[in-house]
Amino acid sequence: MPTLALVGAGSGMGLAIARTFGSRGFDVALISRTKEKLQTLVDRLGQEGITAAAFPADVLDRASLTDALDAAKARFGGIDVLEYSPAPHSPVPGVTLAAPSEATVDNLQPQIEYVFYGAVAAARSVLPAMREAGAGTLLFTTGGGSVDPLPMLGNVNAASAALRNWVLNLDKELAGSGVHAAHVAINVWIGDGGPEGFPTATPEQIAPLYWDLHENRDRSEAVFNA
Repeated sequence: MPTLALVGAGSGMGLAIARTFGSRGFDVALISRTKEKLQTLVDRLGQEGITAAAFPADVLDRASLTDALDAAKARFGGIDVLEYSPAPHSPVPGVTLAAPSEATVDNLQPQIEYVFYGAVAAARSVLPAMREAGAGTLLFTTGGGSVDPLPMLGNVNAASAALRNWVLNLDKELAGSGVHAAHVAINVWIGDGGPEGFPTATPEQIAPLYWDLHENRDRSEAVFNA
């Protein structure tokens, strides 16, 4: 069975992406900070006939992230698709929002660590085996501000744009290797509770885009708009 590793797995987009791939024959490795929440997702997927396992890790602790991916590879025999989309739903120390004119090294660095460096560490953990096998997909998610930045998210947008640039360049480097990298920019509020007038979409509406990028290896980017 092929395996999807989800870094930043949660009950919204993570669960929807897991279902999208799991319903098509993939096993699922779920990676995020909280073991109890992960186990809840494992149980829900299991009830739907999808084999999943939990691997707790913090993307700000790159050693723990690498260890979790190594454990997932050992459990399932390898990783065929990596999806990276951590999004804090509770405060993360040092991770704050700043407008472009308020950006400092101190409030930019945690965003870069969280959004960009974690993605690089995850990719480096799985890419050698994918290259050796001549097959694999690397998917990375940011908000729409990586493409069309919003002033209120100045430091987040900068880190997200760095990740986007790196992913698009990585896909160029991997051309002809059988390994494909792609970036997803989600330019809507996911679920309920968004700002008034801001476009919204459900995780279930967005998740098929990830399968499309996995299947269509000529595409290195997709932007989801309402």
